[in-house]
Amino acid sequence: MTAEYDLIVRGGLVVDGTGLPRRRVDVGVRDGRVAALARLDGASAAEEIDADGLIVAPGIVDAHTHYDPQITFDPYATVSCFHGVTTVVAGNCGFSVAPCRAQDRPFLSGIFARVENMDPVALSAITWDQFETFPEFLTSRQGRLGVNLACYVGHSNLRRWVMGADASERGATPDEVDAMRALVAEAMAAGAAGLSSSAAPTHFDLDDRPVPSRVADRDEVAALAEEVGRAGAGSIAYLPASAIGGLDATDEDYLIRLGAVSGLPVIIQGLGGRNKVDAPTATWDAAKSFLDRATAAGAPVFSMLIARPFDRPVVIDETNHHYLAVPSWAHMLKLPHDERVASLRDPDARAELREAVEHYNRDPGKGTTVPPPLWDAVFVDEVVKPEHEKLQARSVREIADELGKAPADAMLDLALEENLATRFRWRTESAEWTDAVREAQLDARMIIGTSDGGAHLARDDGADWSSYFLRSWVLDREVWTLEDGIRQITQLPAALLGLTDRGVVEPGAPADLMVFDPDTIGPWKKEFVHDLPGGVGRFKAWGRGVHATIVNGEPIVRGGELTGRLPGHVVRPR
Repeated sequence: MTAEYDLIVRGGLVVDGTGLPRRRVDVGVRDGRVAALARLDGASAAEEIDADGLIVAPGIVDAHTHYDPQITFDPYATVSCFHGVTTVVAGNCGFSVAPCRAQDRPFLSGIFARVENMDPVALSAITWDQFETFPEFLTSRQGRLGVNLACYVGHSNLRRWVMGADASERGATPDEVDAMRALVAEAMAAGAAGLSSSAAPTHFDLDDRPVPSRVADRDEVAALAEEVGRAGAGSIAYLPASAIGGLDATDEDYLIRLGAVSGLPVIIQGLGGRNKVDAPTATWDAAKSFLDRATAAGAPVFSMLIARPFDRPVVIDETNHHYLAVPSWAHMLKLPHDERVASLRDPDARAELREAVEHYNRDPGKGTTVPPPLWDAVFVDEVVKPEHEKLQARSVREIADELGKAPADAMLDLALEENLATRFRWRTESAEWTDAVREAQLDARMIIGTSDGGAHLARDDGADWSSYFLRSWVLDREVWTLEDGIRQITQLPAALLGLTDRGVVEPGAPADLMVFDPDTIGPWKKEFVHDLPGGVGRFKAWGRGVHATIVNGEPIVRGGELTGRLPGHVVRPR
């Protein structure tokens, strides 16, 4: 007897992603789509999932990732899939794996390595032989995906393809802009998510030059955005030059211009706070005023919001990449262990380090401007000597004030006493941070997310952002109802990105589902493992409570384990 359904998810509370109230109903799946939302007692299925006591929600749409390199050798976009993510949007910040000529692969890999902290050894596993053009890249993923993939075409790629090495040196000629527009049109016809570009002062290549998109003038970017708009679908992902420290008036006007010429949503980062790493506070009123102005102009701007505080290890060795904007610290951390110890004991070297963190680089012409961990947010995590256990969980600032020392001296003296084996943590959660993020996330132009999936894995793994959001902001703090909270990370980003049939559980829609326990959902632990190609290490952010992640009707994760299935699609805006 032939089963009526390929899959039935039985007995769960369905929260459908629209914001409507939950209901207890079974979900019947056939041919990769939701075939029925009904009581299916007596109906047969090839596969069943018991969801009694669980929530059945749409799969999460992660709008800001860098999974396009990793997904060529890891079709599941781990670790995101273990947190209920069924669709990842890659190619952000102006970098995508395609288009890329064979001779430019080292250059592009260098950008991923420098800007996104991807290991060159792991990057060597990219299946470059399968594609050069953007359409070839999307075609190469068909039948090879666990999760669904949408991908922007990167502006830096376009410049390098058209201009070669000159892409890093000068503006484009009108003919070169036309050639890039043709590539954009080709990418959009193939199904690109849109265009991504960056003017961020933190983005350099391996030769310490600005990435190609930073060399472009504003008219060039606007011309490419206009070309995306001709496709009538997608979005513009753009990092303004002033995003780190707060948008200036010139960038505000330019973002409205990009929205006007394209007719599409413009998605940025950085609103909701003083900068990308400090707690969002004083500038929220100004940010909201700008968002209102853009909306009134019919050129709406949206900003990704990091709603999960940083929680990153800080150690005094070469694996610490948090002080790149502090040249003296960056140099010290790269030294071999014995030389590093000697340097930290040298009075002259220590004098150079003492207040350098407070005076980190703020000049884009001199290198990255990403702020280092602030002393109030650096805590003693693990100590070696018993007499130092009393310092655990205390901030460096607090310890320094108690000892009458500069914070840098308090931190480095403690580390020296333990032969640099002390482990610290960078944690940004505070009452100030909580109040600010609570306010900012309620604005409809703020998009919960920014996992940065696939990037910065040697420092952190932000894949648990969605589990944190559901646990902390929805279920514990009750900033959102369960229905509205789920909509924020499913239907809303899907609609914004033009993925109009994703992010909902309704008959006829693709069966992308997340089945989770509301009592236990949340982050769990982060561990450093060596499971990338070549034995490269990375952090993996594990969570609790996700019983199944289902993509196009097929479970890719059940009970915390990958199933080995590859039901993912290349998804295209429309």
